[in-house]
Amino acid sequence: MEEESEEKKGGDGRNKEGTNLLRPPTFSGLSNGRLKCVETGHEMVVKDKDSYAHRKRCRPGLIDFALSHSKPPLNMFKQDLLSRIFIFSSLYGGKLTDQMTKIGNDMSNQKKRIFQIEAFKNRVVVDPKYAEKTWKILEHAIHEIYNHNASGLSFEELYRNAYNMVLHKFGEKLYSGLVTTMTAHLKEISKSIEAAQGDLFLEELNRKWNDHNKALQMIRDILMYMDRTYIPNTHKTPVHELGLSLWRDNIIHSGKIQSRLLSTLLELVHRERTGEVIDRGLMRNIVKMLMDLGSSVYQEDFEKPFLEVSAEFYRRESQKFIECYDCGDYLKKAEIRLNEEIERVTHYLDAKSEGKITNVVEKEMIANHMMRLVHMENSGLVNMLLNDKHGDLGRMYNLFRRVPNGLAMIRDVMTSHLRETGKQLVTDAERLKDPVEYVQRLLDEKEKYDGIISLAFSNDKTFQNALNSSFEYFINLNSRSPEFISLFVDDKLRKGLKGVSEEDVEIILDRVMMIFCYLQEKDVFEKYYKQHLAKRLLSGKTVSDDAERSLIVKLKTACGYQYTSKLEGMFTDMKTSQDTMQGFCSSHPELTDGPTLVVQVLTTGSWPTQPSITCHLPFEMSALCEKFRSYYLGIHTGRRLSWQTNMGTADIKAIFGKGQKHELNVSTYQMCILMLFNNADRLSYKEIEQVTAIPASDLKRCLQSMACVKGKNVLRKEPMSKDIGEDDSFFVNEKFASKFYKVKVGTVVAQKESEPEKQETRQRVEEDRKPQIEAAVVRIMKSRKVLDHNNIIAEVTKQLQSRFLANPTEIKKRIESLIEREFLERDNSDRKMYRYLA
Repeated sequence: MEEESEEKKGGDGRNKEGTNLLRPPTFSGLSNGRLKCVETGHEMVVKDKDSYAHRKRCRPGLIDFALSHSKPPLNMFKQDLLSRIFIFSSLYGGKLTDQMTKIGNDMSNQKKRIFQIEAFKNRVVVDPKYAEKTWKILEHAIHEIYNHNASGLSFEELYRNAYNMVLHKFGEKLYSGLVTTMTAHLKEISKSIEAAQGDLFLEELNRKWNDHNKALQMIRDILMYMDRTYIPNTHKTPVHELGLSLWRDNIIHSGKIQSRLLSTLLELVHRERTGEVIDRGLMRNIVKMLMDLGSSVYQEDFEKPFLEVSAEFYRRESQKFIECYDCGDYLKKAEIRLNEEIERVTHYLDAKSEGKITNVVEKEMIANHMMRLVHMENSGLVNMLLNDKHGDLGRMYNLFRRVPNGLAMIRDVMTSHLRETGKQLVTDAERLKDPVEYVQRLLDEKEKYDGIISLAFSNDKTFQNALNSSFEYFINLNSRSPEFISLFVDDKLRKGLKGVSEEDVEIILDRVMMIFCYLQEKDVFEKYYKQHLAKRLLSGKTVSDDAERSLIVKLKTACGYQYTSKLEGMFTDMKTSQDTMQGFCSSHPELTDGPTLVVQVLTTGSWPTQPSITCHLPFEMSALCEKFRSYYLGIHTGRRLSWQTNMGTADIKAIFGKGQKHELNVSTYQMCILMLFNNADRLSYKEIEQVTAIPASDLKRCLQSMACVKGKNVLRKEPMSKDIGEDDSFFVNEKFASKFYKVKVGTVVAQKESEPEKQETRQRVEEDRKPQIEAAVVRIMKSRKVLDHNNIIAEVTKQLQSRFLANPTEIKKRIESLIEREFLERDNSDRKMYRYLA
């Protein structure tokens, strides 16, 4: 038999039939990136190659174990009987007998065979003391494991003993014996832990817990068969969970250990909070032990008391801090404590505890003191806003956002403060004296709070909305805000942007537009802006055409094409006028030797309406004007020209005493006055008024600027005073001197409108609004056909809010006007319902 076996195996000692059964299998690669076992035909992914080979090599050993003990294989292979016979024969070098082959073939060729299980003919007799003897072996092994003497144990034999006990229906004895034995050991362990003193208590507990876990792992391996079969069938606690439960009941819930463990853990946490260094690794192990014993153990035996003690700790500490520190320092302390608790969770507490402990800190240190912190004198929220304390504001925002209604409180206090300071700014009589300074203060406030919201409040949209609402509130408290904003723009575009880069110009214009968007009466701004733009264009004083056009584009974007159509028409007129003057000069070459004339032809509808007041021009100029009129009307039919002498300027050459020559830049009115002195040495106020026909208010301003302004006083008056009287007389100032050849003599004008002028502008605005309101009503009714009064008011207000805030009373008047003109009619049954008449 041995010779045959050697021949069968060949020179390399391998069995031909059982090739590679005892060695690593061979694999072939498949097209889809998987592998296939040559011996079995099984397919697998590449990463499972090593584990598969390991399992395959183990199987013959298990079969060998089963056969050597006269036991059938433990169902390790699913092959048919013939395959099993081949495997067994190959493993042991034997040849297949005819009988074995016949049995195998018969089994393989049968399509179906009905099996019948019969009772053993011979009764199996078990040793009455078998269970007790076997248990003694296993009990001894458990003792040895707990006593750290497991190295001499045969785990294979112990596994077989436990297996046999379950197989022979002694599972209950095995399980109850396990409970008794483990309980006895745990009671001994409990005494050892109780005996530990001071800091050694937690170390002993941790060491015994680690030993128990290792022992439990070995015991579970020995009793694996019971764990898989007996325990599920009897609904008992698995071995590992049983070990944890026994540890919990006999150690953690021991009367002497439970309270001591809790107090020790809380004491360590307290020491760490007060600045001491503790063994975080040991804490982490103990807390993890509680978590391993079950979430309820961790929560009931540690977390709940921990949260209660923490709440009391922070309650006392917050009260102490708020009495000793200002708001900024208190918030720093709160932030540090909050970060400490978050760090503590990451080091040795359950991750689910983070939200609970942070809620405790937030409630005790922030929520309970919110009102006092925000309104704290000399350091609260208002103080932070006034002094631009971005760091403290950001800290307050981040802490208050963690508690209910925290951000709402900050937002409300900020809004209240902003509205109050804004109201003071727009109603302060001193600040209203300088419109440019007034608007600059508004821009500075806006930039200040934009920075706070960006840097401290994380660009929170709710805070941005509160800021916008506040600015809109107080800017519109001053009815002159539209005029002042226009004056600010006028100042910047005349001289304020000289030497400024294009990027900075855009920044300034964008800031102005932010303030502009808060205006409810944008049409009033349009009136003033049109007047100021006209003066800049006609006097050639605009600092940059690109800046002018850029602002118009921004206005068009904000308010629509209709808002800026006339403004764009003004630029078109200026370009057309240049072409017209070139044609006029070409057709009159003889004019090059005498006085020259430059005319801007303005379209009536595009430019601000001006009263058509013409003064008496000097003969030399009136002749030129007539030539231009003839030329213009000759090339354009159906047009009419009216001279706006109040809007013109002139350059005249003057010779003063001692032959002092200067070129004076004056208004058209001033030119008319000065040229009278070519034929007279002294003129009274009434004589000048009669000859020039200049309106009294304009005449007084012109004379005042030429006779009373130091450095510009080309005339002198008697009697000398700052104001112009109707009895004054005027003569040329022969002693006039200036270091400049060209001298600009401005006209004394109020930067702001006078009260009558303001009333006139307001009246024009109100008149312009009427057709806009009527057009909105008609548009709405045309689409809706039938609508009640309140909805019409709401719809019209919404449509017109981009230009002005429509007055409901005025809307009602316009509706009445439309009814009279038969655009609308009232419903017969409901007087508040209107119908559209096609």
